[in-house]
Amino acid sequence: MRLNALLSALLLGAALAAPAAATPTPQSHAPDFTLKGTDGRNLRLQEQRGQVVLVNFWATWCGPCRQEMPHLNRLYDKYRSGGFTLLAVNIDDDPRTAVATAAKMGLRFPVLLDTDKAVSKRYDLGSMPATVLIDRDGKVRYLHRGYREGMEVAYEQQIRELVKE
Repeated sequence: MRLNALLSALLLGAALAAPAAATPTPQSHAPDFTLKGTDGRNLRLQEQRGQVVLVNFWATWCGPCRQEMPHLNRLYDKYRSGGFTLLAVNIDDDPRTAVATAAKMGLRFPVLLDTDKAVSKRYDLGSMPATVLIDRDGKVRYLHRGYREGMEVAYEQQIRELVKE
């Protein structure tokens, strides 16, 4: 009896000490999440299975984030009919700022609101913007931290590769 209690206590302690979710790495399953979009509807990542998904973590105060948005719009328009979607996860504290900025930039893909930063913490990518490309089976295939002019060329090659699979 004491052994069972000791084992239970050890297992509980190990469970509490373990992180809730590991940082995604290539070939790991993308951590699932549900977030409310700027349109007021909830969107769940797992419901996108069967599509290639680019998840882009961004903020309105991030210059490189705003710089890459027109490129993301173009990629979304070009590949969405081929089984590709793009989810922009905004981490601003005030969702009104994200809604206004997305409208001003003319974003045509779903913008999701992560005001409590729970999803961005789960993904733990450590830079802004951060981009995760997920294959049709829900596995992370590519991670990009930050943005520099020209990175959209790599995004496009990777999207094309995954859409063809």
